[in-house]
Amino acid sequence: MIVITAPTGNIGRHLLSRLLEAAPAAGEELRVIVRDPARLPDAARGRIEVITGSHADTEVLDLAFEGADAVFWLVPPDATLTPQDAYSGFTRPASKALVAHGVGHVVGVSALGRGTPLADRAGLVTSSLAMDDLIADTGVAYRALANPSFFENLLEGAASIREKGVFTDSVDADRKAPFVAAADIAAAAAGLLLDRSWTGTGSIPVLGPQDLSPNDLARIMTEQLGRPVRYERQPLDELYTHLVGHGLDEAFVQGMVDMKRAKDEGLDAGIARTPDTTSPTTFEQWCAQTLKPAVLS
Repeated sequence: MIVITAPTGNIGRHLLSRLLEAAPAAGEELRVIVRDPARLPDAARGRIEVITGSHADTEVLDLAFEGADAVFWLVPPDATLTPQDAYSGFTRPASKALVAHGVGHVVGVSALGRGTPLADRAGLVTSSLAMDDLIADTGVAYRALANPSFFENLLEGAASIREKGVFTDSVDADRKAPFVAAADIAAAAAGLLLDRSWTGTGSIPVLGPQDLSPNDLARIMTEQLGRPVRYERQPLDELYTHLVGHGLDEAFVQGMVDMKRAKDEGLDAGIARTPDTTSPTTFEQWCAQTLKPAVLS
Protein backbone atom coordinates (compact mmCIF):
# COMPACT_ATOMS: atom_id res chain seq x y z
CA MET A 1 0.00 0.00 0.00
CA ILE A 2 1.40 3.36 -1.12
CA VAL A 3 -0.08 6.57 0.32
CA ILE A 4 0.17 9.75 -1.76
CA THR A 5 -0.23 13.20 -0.21
CA ALA A 6 -1.08 16.28 -2.30
CA PRO A 7 -2.16 14.10 -5.26
CA THR A 8 -3.65 16.98 -7.27
CA GLY A 9 -0.65 19.33 -7.08
CA ASN A 10 2.09 19.91 -9.65
CA ILE A 11 4.12 16.89 -8.53
CA GLY A 12 1.39 14.71 -7.06
CA ARG A 13 -0.75 14.59 -10.18
CA HIS A 14 2.20 13.34 -12.24
CA LEU A 15 3.06 10.81 -9.53
CA LEU A 16 -0.51 9.54 -9.30
CA SER A 17 -0.64 9.09 -13.07
CA ARG A 18 2.59 7.09 -13.08
CA LEU A 19 1.53 4.91 -10.19
CA LEU A 20 -1.90 4.22 -11.68
CA GLU A 21 -0.03 2.70 -14.62
CA ALA A 22 2.66 0.83 -12.71
CA ALA A 23 1.17 -0.14 -9.35
CA PRO A 24 -1.13 -3.00 -10.46
CA ALA A 25 1.72 -4.96 -12.06
CA ALA A 26 3.81 -4.39 -8.94
CA GLY A 27 1.03 -5.64 -6.68
CA GLU A 28 0.63 -2.25 -5.01
CA GLU A 29 -2.57 -0.62 -3.85
CA LEU A 30 -2.88 3.17 -3.83
CA ARG A 31 -4.42 5.47 -1.26
CA VAL A 32 -4.52 9.27 -1.43
CA ILE A 33 -5.11 12.06 1.06
CA VAL A 34 -6.93 14.92 -0.64
CA ARG A 35 -8.97 17.89 0.52
CA ASP A 36 -11.23 17.92 -2.54
CA PRO A 37 -11.80 14.50 -4.14
CA ALA A 38 -13.54 16.17 -7.08
CA ARG A 39 -10.13 17.37 -8.28
CA LEU A 40 -8.83 13.83 -8.73
CA PRO A 41 -8.54 12.69 -12.35
CA ASP A 42 -11.27 10.53 -13.82
CA ALA A 43 -8.71 7.77 -14.46
CA ALA A 44 -8.26 7.36 -10.69
CA ARG A 45 -11.90 6.89 -9.79
CA GLY A 46 -12.67 3.43 -8.49
CA ARG A 47 -9.00 2.46 -8.61
CA ILE A 48 -7.69 4.13 -5.47
CA GLU A 49 -8.77 4.56 -1.88
CA VAL A 50 -9.54 8.18 -1.02
CA ILE A 51 -9.09 9.72 2.44
CA THR A 52 -10.65 13.18 2.50
CA GLY A 53 -9.00 15.89 4.58
CA SER A 54 -5.69 17.54 5.37
CA HIS A 55 -2.52 15.51 5.86
CA ALA A 56 -1.77 17.75 8.84
CA ASP A 57 -4.79 16.24 10.66
CA THR A 58 -4.05 13.43 13.13
CA GLU A 59 -7.32 11.60 12.54
CA VAL A 60 -6.86 11.75 8.76
CA LEU A 61 -3.30 10.45 9.09
CA ASP A 62 -4.41 7.55 11.29
CA LEU A 63 -6.86 6.46 8.61
CA ALA A 64 -4.38 6.95 5.78
CA PHE A 65 -1.33 5.33 7.38
CA GLU A 66 -3.11 2.23 8.68
CA GLY A 67 -1.64 -0.70 6.76
CA ALA A 68 0.58 1.58 4.65
CA ASP A 69 3.98 0.36 3.50
CA ALA A 70 5.20 3.60 1.89
CA VAL A 71 4.25 7.27 1.92
CA PHE A 72 4.92 10.10 -0.51
CA TRP A 73 5.17 13.22 1.67
CA LEU A 74 4.79 16.73 0.29
CA VAL A 75 4.11 19.79 2.41
CA PRO A 76 2.12 22.53 0.66
CA PRO A 77 3.75 25.63 2.21
CA ASP A 78 1.22 27.80 4.00
CA ALA A 79 2.24 31.46 3.71
CA THR A 80 0.03 32.37 6.68
CA LEU A 81 2.44 30.49 9.00
CA THR A 82 6.05 30.88 10.04
CA PRO A 83 8.45 28.68 8.03
CA GLN A 84 8.97 26.41 11.03
CA ASP A 85 5.24 25.89 11.49
CA ALA A 86 4.67 25.54 7.74
CA TYR A 87 7.16 22.67 7.45
CA SER A 88 8.04 20.96 10.75
CA GLY A 89 4.84 22.01 12.48
CA PHE A 90 2.77 20.62 9.61
CA THR A 91 4.81 17.40 9.55
CA ARG A 92 4.98 16.67 13.27
CA PRO A 93 1.62 14.79 13.42
CA ALA A 94 2.76 12.67 10.46
CA SER A 95 6.06 11.82 12.14
CA LYS A 96 4.11 10.39 15.08
CA ALA A 97 1.66 8.55 12.84
CA LEU A 98 4.49 6.95 10.83
CA VAL A 99 5.81 5.36 14.00
CA ALA A 100 2.39 4.43 15.37
CA HIS A 101 1.44 2.58 12.18
CA GLY A 102 4.83 1.07 11.42
CA VAL A 103 5.23 2.65 7.98
CA GLY A 104 8.49 1.40 6.49
CA HIS A 105 9.43 3.85 3.74
CA VAL A 106 8.86 7.57 3.10
CA VAL A 107 9.80 9.66 0.07
CA GLY A 108 9.66 13.41 0.68
CA VAL A 109 9.92 16.54 -1.43
CA SER A 110 12.72 18.76 -0.17
CA ALA A 111 15.44 21.08 -1.44
CA LEU A 112 19.08 21.30 -2.36
CA GLY A 113 21.55 22.86 0.04
CA ARG A 114 22.27 20.31 2.78
CA GLY A 115 25.93 20.34 3.71
CA THR A 116 26.63 23.74 2.15
CA PRO A 117 27.72 26.85 4.10
CA LEU A 118 24.36 28.42 3.21
CA ALA A 119 22.16 25.62 4.56
CA ASP A 120 21.48 27.23 7.94
CA ARG A 121 20.54 30.64 6.51
CA ALA A 122 18.47 29.72 3.49
CA GLY A 123 15.02 30.54 4.81
CA LEU A 124 12.38 28.13 3.53
CA VAL A 125 15.08 25.69 2.43
CA THR A 126 16.47 25.59 5.98
CA SER A 127 12.98 24.79 7.26
CA SER A 128 12.55 22.10 4.62
CA LEU A 129 15.82 20.44 5.66
CA ALA A 130 14.68 20.53 9.29
CA MET A 131 11.50 18.74 8.18
CA ASP A 132 13.66 16.04 6.60
CA ASP A 133 15.48 15.57 9.90
CA LEU A 134 12.17 15.29 11.74
CA ILE A 135 11.03 12.47 9.46
CA ALA A 136 14.42 10.73 9.49
CA ASP A 137 14.45 10.77 13.28
CA THR A 138 11.37 8.52 13.33
CA GLY A 139 13.51 5.60 12.16
CA VAL A 140 11.71 5.06 8.83
CA ALA A 141 13.71 4.51 5.68
CA TYR A 142 13.64 8.01 4.21
CA ARG A 143 14.70 9.58 0.94
CA ALA A 144 14.43 13.34 0.49
CA LEU A 145 14.16 14.42 -3.13
CA ALA A 146 16.55 17.38 -3.11
CA ASN A 147 15.25 19.76 -5.74
CA PRO A 148 16.31 23.11 -7.18
CA SER A 149 13.77 25.65 -8.43
CA PHE A 150 10.94 24.23 -10.55
CA PHE A 151 10.14 25.19 -14.12
CA GLU A 152 6.54 25.42 -12.90
CA ASN A 153 7.38 28.50 -10.80
CA LEU A 154 7.35 30.45 -14.05
CA LEU A 155 3.64 29.78 -14.46
CA GLU A 156 3.02 32.34 -11.70
CA GLY A 157 4.29 34.96 -14.14
CA ALA A 158 2.37 33.73 -17.19
CA ALA A 159 0.19 36.85 -17.28
CA SER A 160 3.23 39.13 -17.14
CA ILE A 161 4.95 37.15 -19.89
CA ARG A 162 1.79 37.35 -22.01
CA GLU A 163 1.06 41.04 -21.45
CA LYS A 164 4.52 42.58 -20.99
CA GLY A 165 7.01 40.01 -22.25
CA VAL A 166 8.66 40.07 -18.80
CA PHE A 167 9.36 37.59 -16.02
CA THR A 168 10.96 38.44 -12.69
CA ASP A 169 13.10 36.86 -10.01
CA SER A 170 15.69 38.18 -7.58
CA VAL A 171 18.88 36.44 -8.71
CA ASP A 172 21.63 37.79 -10.96
CA ALA A 173 20.69 37.58 -14.62
CA ASP A 174 23.76 35.46 -15.42
CA ARG A 175 23.59 33.19 -12.35
CA LYS A 176 23.42 29.64 -13.70
CA ALA A 177 21.64 27.05 -11.56
CA PRO A 178 19.80 23.76 -12.01
CA PHE A 179 16.06 23.78 -12.77
CA VAL A 180 13.72 20.79 -12.84
CA ALA A 181 10.30 19.83 -14.15
CA ALA A 182 7.73 18.59 -11.65
CA ALA A 183 7.16 15.52 -13.81
CA ASP A 184 10.80 14.50 -13.37
CA ILE A 185 10.49 14.78 -9.59
CA ALA A 186 7.41 12.57 -9.77
CA ALA A 187 9.31 10.02 -11.84
CA ALA A 188 12.07 9.86 -9.23
CA ALA A 189 9.50 9.46 -6.47
CA ALA A 190 7.67 6.69 -8.33
CA GLY A 191 10.86 4.69 -8.75
CA LEU A 192 11.65 4.87 -5.06
CA LEU A 193 8.11 4.05 -3.96
CA LEU A 194 7.83 1.00 -6.21
CA ASP A 195 11.29 -0.43 -5.49
CA ARG A 196 11.70 -0.25 -1.73
CA SER A 197 14.93 -2.21 -1.50
CA TRP A 198 16.65 0.89 -0.06
CA THR A 199 17.22 1.43 3.65
CA GLY A 200 18.41 4.18 5.98
CA THR A 201 18.15 7.88 5.23
CA GLY A 202 19.56 10.07 2.51
CA SER A 203 18.80 12.54 -0.26
CA ILE A 204 18.35 12.13 -4.00
CA PRO A 205 19.18 15.25 -6.03
CA VAL A 206 16.97 15.83 -9.09
CA LEU A 207 18.75 18.49 -11.12
CA GLY A 208 17.15 18.61 -14.55
CA PRO A 209 19.33 18.28 -17.66
CA GLN A 210 21.37 21.50 -17.44
CA ASP A 211 22.10 24.64 -15.45
CA LEU A 212 20.36 27.78 -16.74
CA SER A 213 20.53 31.47 -15.92
CA PRO A 214 17.58 33.87 -16.07
CA ASN A 215 19.03 35.19 -19.32
CA ASP A 216 19.10 31.62 -20.66
CA LEU A 217 15.46 31.18 -19.65
CA ALA A 218 14.50 34.42 -21.39
CA ARG A 219 16.28 33.37 -24.60
CA ILE A 220 14.62 29.96 -24.67
CA MET A 221 11.18 31.39 -23.88
CA THR A 222 11.62 33.89 -26.70
CA GLU A 223 12.42 31.06 -29.09
CA GLN A 224 9.61 28.80 -27.93
CA LEU A 225 6.88 31.43 -27.64
CA GLY A 226 7.79 33.29 -30.82
CA ARG A 227 7.75 36.64 -29.04
CA PRO A 228 10.34 38.63 -27.07
CA VAL A 229 10.70 37.74 -23.39
CA ARG A 230 13.14 39.48 -21.07
CA TYR A 231 14.18 39.11 -17.45
CA GLU A 232 13.82 41.84 -14.82
CA ARG A 233 15.59 41.44 -11.50
CA GLN A 234 13.44 42.38 -8.51
CA PRO A 235 15.23 43.77 -5.42
CA LEU A 236 14.71 41.62 -2.34
CA ASP A 237 13.40 44.52 -0.24
CA GLU A 238 10.81 45.24 -2.94
CA LEU A 239 9.79 41.57 -2.98
CA TYR A 240 9.42 41.58 0.81
CA THR A 241 7.24 44.69 0.82
CA HIS A 242 5.08 43.37 -2.02
CA LEU A 243 4.38 40.01 -0.37
CA VAL A 244 3.75 41.39 3.11
CA GLY A 245 1.38 43.88 1.53
CA HIS A 246 -0.63 40.93 0.21
CA GLY A 247 -1.13 39.60 3.73
CA LEU A 248 1.50 36.85 3.90
CA ASP A 249 3.06 36.07 7.27
CA GLU A 250 6.10 38.31 7.76
CA ALA A 251 8.30 35.46 8.98
CA PHE A 252 7.28 33.32 5.99
CA VAL A 253 8.08 36.17 3.60
CA GLN A 254 11.45 36.66 5.27
CA GLY A 255 12.00 32.93 4.74
CA MET A 256 11.30 33.37 1.03
CA VAL A 257 13.68 36.35 0.84
CA ASP A 258 16.43 34.45 2.68
CA MET A 259 15.96 31.48 0.35
CA LYS A 260 16.24 33.66 -2.75
CA ARG A 261 19.32 35.41 -1.35
CA ALA A 262 20.94 32.04 -0.68
CA LYS A 263 20.13 30.83 -4.20
CA ASP A 264 21.75 33.97 -5.61
CA GLU A 265 24.84 33.15 -3.53
CA GLY A 266 25.06 29.63 -5.00
CA LEU A 267 22.92 27.48 -2.69
CA ASP A 268 21.88 25.11 -5.50
CA ALA A 269 25.41 24.71 -6.86
CA GLY A 270 26.62 22.38 -4.11
CA ILE A 271 25.83 19.11 -5.92
CA ALA A 272 27.84 17.92 -8.92
CA ARG A 273 25.82 16.96 -11.96
CA THR A 274 26.15 13.27 -12.79
CA PRO A 275 24.07 10.86 -14.88
CA ASP A 276 22.34 9.81 -11.65
CA THR A 277 21.37 13.36 -10.63
CA THR A 278 20.35 14.51 -14.12
CA SER A 279 16.67 14.27 -15.07
CA PRO A 280 15.46 14.32 -18.69
CA THR A 281 12.94 17.11 -19.31
CA THR A 282 14.58 20.11 -20.98
CA PHE A 283 13.38 23.66 -20.55
CA GLU A 284 12.63 23.77 -24.27
CA GLN A 285 10.33 20.74 -23.92
CA TRP A 286 8.63 22.14 -20.86
CA CYS A 287 8.03 25.50 -22.54
CA ALA A 288 6.45 23.84 -25.57
CA GLN A 289 4.25 21.51 -23.53
CA THR A 290 3.31 23.65 -20.53
CA LEU A 291 4.30 27.30 -20.65
CA LYS A 292 3.28 28.04 -24.24
CA PRO A 293 -0.36 26.94 -23.75
CA ALA A 294 -0.54 28.93 -20.50
CA VAL A 295 0.86 32.11 -22.03
CA LEU A 296 -0.88 31.97 -25.42
CA SER A 297 -4.29 30.81 -24.18
